[in-house]
Amino acid sequence: MNTQNKSGTAVVTGASSGIGAVYAARLAQRGFNLVLVARDWQKLQDLAERLQRETGVNVEVLTADLTQKVDLVRVEARLRQEDVTVLVNNAGMSIKTDIVDIDPEQLEQMIALNVLAPSRLAAAVLPGLLARNRGTLINISSVLALAPEMFNGAYSGTKAYVLNLSLNLQQKVKGTSVKVQAVLPGATRTEIWSKSGTDIAAMPQEMLMDVDEMVDAALAGLDQGEAITIPALPDVGEWQAATAARLKMAPHLSLQHAAARYR
Repeated sequence: MNTQNKSGTAVVTGASSGIGAVYAARLAQRGFNLVLVARDWQKLQDLAERLQRETGVNVEVLTADLTQKVDLVRVEARLRQEDVTVLVNNAGMSIKTDIVDIDPEQLEQMIALNVLAPSRLAAAVLPGLLARNRGTLINISSVLALAPEMFNGAYSGTKAYVLNLSLNLQQKVKGTSVKVQAVLPGATRTEIWSKSGTDIAAMPQEMLMDVDEMVDAALAGLDQGEAITIPALPDVGEWQAATAARLKMAPHLSLQHAAARYR
């Protein structure tokens, strides 16, 4: 078992199933030792044993509920250790009910997991990555960050936050060897649907991507140097055009006087 290797250690949150579990497997295949973070100890342990057996990397299990501050602080402490070279900020949840009918406790839990946790974990890992001038932060957002009209506004809002955070952090690491990638999956075959009370079988199947294909595309995007990866988008020029249009507005968004149409 490799306790040290040239790749370093990757920390994956929400690693017990779905996107996180596939990221863990792919990173193990690339030679990274792993720290798997999730609430379900048994699932993490089963995955750890399998990956250690198949790849020979060292796999550490860190059971944590990232909506709980005491657990979040424990994960932050692990991220500050020098062997960490990759963080996959994947843990997240969705709620089927829109904000007008939402349970406030569920709303608070979703914001804690989708917004607060990735923010604090990014803040914990980046100083070390920058000091060593090496490493990668991968934030899992969603295409709903770009299409809030299509689904639950509160959920899409949390994913828009992750995208905006990533765009800002990409400026912070500019000129270094540290990478920040935001991944915007579309609908992906994972447990998040059943946990939110959505029947995945009732969804248009042509919109659903298998999780292995999604993660492989995201890692291919990382390898190609993409800062933003949208696995299902056929023409990357559409994203580039949208970004160019947004940046073109930037000099005109904050001016001394109101626009002429308001006078």
